[in-house]
Amino acid sequence: MAREFQRGHKAKVSDLTAGTDLYVGVQISGPGLTFDISCFGLDADERLSDDRYFVFFNQPKSPEESIQLLGAQAGDTESFRVTLDRVPAAVHKLSFTAALDGAGQMSQIGPGYIRIVAGGEEVVRYSFTGSEFSTERAVMLGDFYRKDVWRFAAVGQGFDGGLEALLKNFGGEVAEEEQPAPQQAGAQPPAFAPPAQSTPPPAFGVPAAPQEPQPSPPPQAPQPAPSFGAPPAPAEPGPAPASPVPPAQPVHAAPTLAAPVAPVAPAPSGGTVPPPAPAPSPYGQPPHGAYGQPAPAAYGQPAPSPYGQQPPGAYGQPVPAPYGAQPPIPPHQGAPTGAPMGVPQGAPPGGGGLQAALQPYKELPTGQRWTAQNGQLVRVDLGTDGTPVLARQGSMVMYQGKVDFGYKGAGFTGRIVGNATGQEMQLMRCTGRGQVFLAEEGAHLHPVELQGDGICVSAENVLAFDESLTYEVRRIEGHGIPGGALFTMLFQGTGTVVVKTHGTPVVLPVTPTTFADSNAVVAWSAAAQVIISGQVRLRRNAYPGHSGETVNLQFRGAPGNFIVVQPYEV
Repeated sequence: MAREFQRGHKAKVSDLTAGTDLYVGVQISGPGLTFDISCFGLDADERLSDDRYFVFFNQPKSPEESIQLLGAQAGDTESFRVTLDRVPAAVHKLSFTAALDGAGQMSQIGPGYIRIVAGGEEVVRYSFTGSEFSTERAVMLGDFYRKDVWRFAAVGQGFDGGLEALLKNFGGEVAEEEQPAPQQAGAQPPAFAPPAQSTPPPAFGVPAAPQEPQPSPPPQAPQPAPSFGAPPAPAEPGPAPASPVPPAQPVHAAPTLAAPVAPVAPAPSGGTVPPPAPAPSPYGQPPHGAYGQPAPAAYGQPAPSPYGQQPPGAYGQPVPAPYGAQPPIPPHQGAPTGAPMGVPQGAPPGGGGLQAALQPYKELPTGQRWTAQNGQLVRVDLGTDGTPVLARQGSMVMYQGKVDFGYKGAGFTGRIVGNATGQEMQLMRCTGRGQVFLAEEGAHLHPVELQGDGICVSAENVLAFDESLTYEVRRIEGHGIPGGALFTMLFQGTGTVVVKTHGTPVVLPVTPTTFADSNAVVAWSAAAQVIISGQVRLRRNAYPGHSGETVNLQFRGAPGNFIVVQPYEV
């Protein structure tokens, strides 16, 4: 029986089916609407770094055929064949999208779905309707993505713009069609060969064939070769000779427009005799130049200048001035060579103006429920699945849509426990439909997704989390410290918790000799065993000359456990 996914739901592909050769079907329609349904193969940065993995109507398969466009069948508007074990390691996500081709918007579509079929049996389906969208012209339907194993996520994220906007959002380039240049009547289209002419093109050093042969003519003297650099004068076409002599293969397909330094006299036979090639130099000696030309420089040395000219300077050094002349002024630092000093250097490579200046800070519409907009700002999408988000009070900096913010009380018992353990969290509940942006005092934010596992985080380092997660206060036993124990928060289940740190943290594996300052450690895996180190130090103002360290925690556990430490002591 197929599992019904809601927007934002995720699961391992191995939990849905044991197969990796999958059928993906998309059904989407609307009155008078047509759609472009595509698959983007994205790298670890969610960019289309290889446009061969943009599978759509003009490119129906990837190079190794791990992604194939099959067309409409079995009631699906479009379908794909995806072989996950053949997808290259550089491709980390397969994003399936639908974009409007022509006028219209996504609010006009009827009921649709994206489904996965394995071995002829449907294993998962995500359904959607036009009421979930408004003026969007594209929608990101679902993703296969790598996170230690292949997983599937129901996205259902609307996107302003059509297929070209989606392509640019993923870092691809839209190839613009060039208008063909007007051609003269009767002329052949250009090809990899000389264009058709009324007479054979002149060969290098070969005289032109006779143009007007007469019946039984006496042998004629060959015509002189045309001047080097000028095309031959057109001749009147005539009947082909009885035994035409095929012209020699031309070296240049078109006459060269630059004249040589000195004209070359034609040879007695009408051809130009090239000068002999210089003899090779002995091994280890620089080669000799042609007669009248300077010898080439040895490898890594500057080439000699012609007689009477100033030699160039070394790489990165100014050119020396001629004898008795003032040395040139070096160019202004940061300005290109030859640019006048004090003159603005023009617009940036991506174009100028306000839009180019703000482009690096543009919102990132990834289609995920939690998206890190930058290191200090995170966005959560509240969809139709009804799962609220619990966030620290006052952490909302902006929101879009119809979102309600309510007080989340801990209850009498929760307040007592929070005050006694120091793990009290002042929370608010975010419900509705829209996007909420969260931040707090410029702290670094890290969304951590849990898939049935657990993580221990101090309440001070929690910014927000899905209400679907369970959380409780955990006690760390210890002796010789005030109160006899330390406390932390344990989060478990399926969802995301946003951890905040001071600075960029480091994640270390747990070994038998792993110790951390209790004021610097941020989080650790729930399966790790934590004990208070026997080397307890008083605070740094207790007596002069001691180390200043307070309480250390020792971590133990099987391979795979970890701790997260920030470069800051609370």
